[in-house]
Amino acid sequence: MSKIKIMSEHLANKIAAGEVVERISSVVKELVENSIDAKAKNIRVELLDAGKKSIRVVDDGIGMDEDDAKNCFYRHATSKIYKDDDLFFINTLGFRGEALPSIAAVSEIVLETYDGKVGTSLHVKGGEILELGVAPSRQGTDITVTNLFYNTPARLKYLKSEPTELASVSSFIEKLSLSYPNIAFVLVNNGHVSVRTSGSGVLLKTIHEVMGVNISSNMIEIEGTNDDYDVSGYVSKPIIQRSNRNFMNTIINGRVIRNSELNKIINDAYYTYKPDSTFPVVVIKIETDPTLIDVNIHPTKQDIKFSKMNELREVLTDAIKKALYSTMLVPEALTGDKSVSEEDISYSIEEALPKTLFVKEDEEVYSRESTIDSDTLDKISVQETIDLGEKKNEEIKSLVLYPVGIALGTYIICENDEGVYLIDQHAAVERVNYENVLKGLLHKDTETMLIPITIELSASEMSIIKEKMTVLEEMGFDVEEFGINTFKVNGHPTWVEGFEYETIKTVFDLVIEEGNDFELVKFNDKVAATVACKKSLKGNTRITLELAEEILKDLVNCDNPYNCPHGRPTIIKFTVYELEKMFKRAM
Repeated sequence: MSKIKIMSEHLANKIAAGEVVERISSVVKELVENSIDAKAKNIRVELLDAGKKSIRVVDDGIGMDEDDAKNCFYRHATSKIYKDDDLFFINTLGFRGEALPSIAAVSEIVLETYDGKVGTSLHVKGGEILELGVAPSRQGTDITVTNLFYNTPARLKYLKSEPTELASVSSFIEKLSLSYPNIAFVLVNNGHVSVRTSGSGVLLKTIHEVMGVNISSNMIEIEGTNDDYDVSGYVSKPIIQRSNRNFMNTIINGRVIRNSELNKIINDAYYTYKPDSTFPVVVIKIETDPTLIDVNIHPTKQDIKFSKMNELREVLTDAIKKALYSTMLVPEALTGDKSVSEEDISYSIEEALPKTLFVKEDEEVYSRESTIDSDTLDKISVQETIDLGEKKNEEIKSLVLYPVGIALGTYIICENDEGVYLIDQHAAVERVNYENVLKGLLHKDTETMLIPITIELSASEMSIIKEKMTVLEEMGFDVEEFGINTFKVNGHPTWVEGFEYETIKTVFDLVIEEGNDFELVKFNDKVAATVACKKSLKGNTRITLELAEEILKDLVNCDNPYNCPHGRPTIIKFTVYELEKMFKRAM
């Protein structure tokens, strides 16, 4: 007797459910994505006990007729693809025809749908249709899932607590609402509204509705395009950072994905703007030809493969760096302590735009008030926002700051008509030195030393330096072997000025540290950051106001005057209003 048998459709669906339906948020994901594919403009998700008792999704999409309502519960029944070639042109969120039969196999479902002609009602339990009837004539689909995992107790046992399951569902609905700002989403749990968006079609407004005023008012618009990819969306100023990647929202052709390589590209674009241990808040939409991506590599379709990844890296990195470079990034000291009224909230998105900026013209300071009102927000294009950013960058370059003192031997105190500024003298000098070293690494000019320096190493270190000797020569070092496990340095690049021995030893140590993982661009950056730190003015060092003024002049002329190479802020601002509020002069 043969041992291999064809399993039943019901058993196959229960196995598929183990891959597709992991938890309550998995059910919500599949149902809501079906609503989006059905062209719904309003989607409401209602949960009882975070979905453990009931999950209901109501939409106003195109609905289904009776035959489609029955067929959608059969495995691999789909309206999205029909032939092999369709797999290369997937433009919908669902396409495999596994979600509904997988959910139905481990739960009880009541479906009511109306396609504009006839309403159909279905009662399904354990994958079997128990009842077929007529539904009310309400455009769209209303589907309720109860008794989830009733016939798979092991899966039911491992559901998390209600707050954890609700947080997972809320996070997914928030990400979907950012993907589709033209759709109004509502998430309700036990009668309490957790998430609500207006469906206005304005992404920045949706960011405000989902993440709040503090984040939405500190977002920068980005735009980039090449022959293969179109990139748009918003990224946070460096002042807004998170300890994990949960707020990095990447959307490919309308699909929310989690891709480690894409997240790394975004995080690397913030290099020197923030510490490596924190992550920005981003909402980035990427549009591309469906043939350049593969969405069929993961059961939940939450990861994809990219073709032409280098092209995507280039356009995305350029877009983020351009946005950061062209925006004034001086953080306000009390941004986390602002009280916000209902009236303020209604205009919160406008707060992301400049109110008063100061420039120097013929040695006079004047203010230019913004005339942008709230009604204009929806009409502002990406290019207009970038233009504003470029103007702000010009203004920070000529920002008039007057040093008035040194606090704690570490912070330069400055003032102007806008408020009071504190500059970390070590971070500021470190940034200046960092950019000077980077420029020196590009020029590669060598200066001969009157007295050569010898560097003694171990045998293993000696072998690594020998292998990377050409790298040192390309950087401008004149190096030769000098006895046992020793190198003699006869010349060095012109940017090595002062602390020659320490700087040269640092470069040797970094070459040895990189070893076989050596990459020239990253190595040069690490050299610049390390050398800049060692050469910089230290904290708790008393300096004169004349030196402080020189530091400020050098700082504002940097490409990025806002952060040291390690991502710490160089300058923090106390606005006049914040100071008056602290002293109760303003309420």
